[in-house]
Amino acid sequence: MQNVEWEIKGDKLIIEIDLTKDFGPSKSGKTITIASTRGNQKIEGTNAVIGLNVYKYPEDV
Repeated sequence: MQNVEWEIKGDKLIIEIDLTKDFGPSKSGKTITIASTRGNQKIEGTNAVIGLNVYKYPEDV
């Protein structure tokens, strides 16, 4: 995972992402990756799965 942290509090999944970070262009080159689970991830202790991508468009678009 890149720049993604989570915890379970009761019945809620709390996700934390630092929006000031970036990891360069996406594979397509159209966006800039901020955070990703890099595919689907099982959420330990549950039967839930998460797949998350956070991105932004380059400022010159």
